[in-house]
Amino acid sequence: MSVTLSPAFAVTPSHPQHRLRIGIDLGGTKIEAVAMAHDGSIVARQRIPTPRDYDGTVHALVELVTQLESSLQHRATVGMGIPGVVVPETGLVKNANSTWLIGRPLKTDLERRLDREVRIENDANCFALSEASDGAAAGAKVVFGVIMGTGCGGGIVIDGKVLTGRNLIGGEWGHNPLPWPQHGEVHGPPCYCGKHGCIETWISGPAVVADHARQAGEAMTAVDIMAAAARGEPQAVATRTRLVHRAARSLATIINVLDPDVIVLGGGLSNTEGLAADIEREVAPWVFSDTVATPVVVNQHGDASGVRGAAWLWP
Repeated sequence: MSVTLSPAFAVTPSHPQHRLRIGIDLGGTKIEAVAMAHDGSIVARQRIPTPRDYDGTVHALVELVTQLESSLQHRATVGMGIPGVVVPETGLVKNANSTWLIGRPLKTDLERRLDREVRIENDANCFALSEASDGAAAGAKVVFGVIMGTGCGGGIVIDGKVLTGRNLIGGEWGHNPLPWPQHGEVHGPPCYCGKHGCIETWISGPAVVADHARQAGEAMTAVDIMAAAARGEPQAVATRTRLVHRAARSLATIINVLDPDVIVLGGGLSNTEGLAADIEREVAPWVFSDTVATPVVVNQHGDASGVRGAAWLWP
């Protein structure tokens, strides 16, 4: 394993190290780890493929932390985002799409191997925390972070702290039904959760691909569809328009319930030019208020938001 150090950090021995945080983003295909200084600057970074078994994953995580600390010659706090949650009562992982983690005591095993507390949160919550801490929603009291990528997740941050909820599903808006269904939306596509018509089946990346194929009769990636829409190709424009309207209706229910100070878009679809502004414009008619001042913004830290949020799990 090789660690990439920030040049500024490497040549500045006096760089404040007393509050170094290590953040880890445990994904299904890659594990990324960063060391973050007290001011939010990234001083070291490392990325490796994710082992496809539990023991291999634990070993890789321990090695990542060990290598970073050895390179920096400093012991750090450790926070991690995972595609699932750790149940406090049992210490076991649930709802992870990296299925080899399910039912395993990941937090306990890491803490024993690293000889310290390890804070673990859902990866969508880490995204929201990152953007609330020093990203597009910095300074906001109530933040709703949206993931529109392979799936459709979300996270809630209030006063700088993640709201996980009693059942550990705070922010999981993607498995509510699409609100105010229009023509052709009443039942909706099947969802892996066992229901039909979940928001995730309408506004995630794969959902946009499927919607375009149904309506336009052509197979294209989500990136290509959005690019074609930007060029003004009618079928792609229509697909993008449906995406905007469905996302706006879905987020209106979040505003009606949570009334956040800001909504931050993340995931691959958030890179679509003008998408956030279009959703913000279309959301107002569906909100239970005669005025709607909620900004919908693009994330500031991009793919790094998850790993930065994991580091920020330590204040």
